Amino acid sequence: MCEATIQPTKKKVTDNAMQKIGFLRLHILMALVAMAAVPALAQVRHVTTVNPMSRMPYMEVYEYDYVDVQPQFPGGERGLTNFINKTREYPYHAYKRGVQGRVLCCFIVGADGRVSNVQVIRGAGDESLDREAMRVIREMPRWKPGRVNRTKVAVRCVLPIAFRL
Repeated sequence: MCEATIQPTKKKVTDNAMQKIGFLRLHILMALVAMAAVPALAQVRHVTTVNPMSRMPYMEVYEYDYVDVQPQFPGGERGLTNFINKTREYPYHAYKRGVQGRVLCCFIVGADGRVSNVQVIRGAGDESLDREAMRVIREMPRWKPGRVNRTKVAVRCVLPIAFRL
């Protein structure tokens, strides 16, 4: 039997091959930078300035979905539902006329947890239901405020209040 040995050949690395390796390294570096930038873009502040009255200063308000920790009602969602059900009173005239519906409200939970700037986004078709929904939200106790980078911030929240007979 004849044994043949294979000798590794040493190839001369050309300047063209070095350029290709350099470009490859550059593209990998750019891809890594781009991947690191995506989470940084997620940290872009989605902030609105609110001036509820012309005499009051503007305040920065974060949107609910863009904070690290969302504001929380004491007792969580179950506590919020219980509070709404205990506090809500069906307006007499709406009850007599059989008016039902859902009132979509927005409000701001401040950095101190207080509820302010209550507004109706979409009413139920009866102004008394809209007023009652706003009253229920205004009577809420202090919430645990939202946080961005461990700092308490004001956050805009949207909450539907249902009126069913």
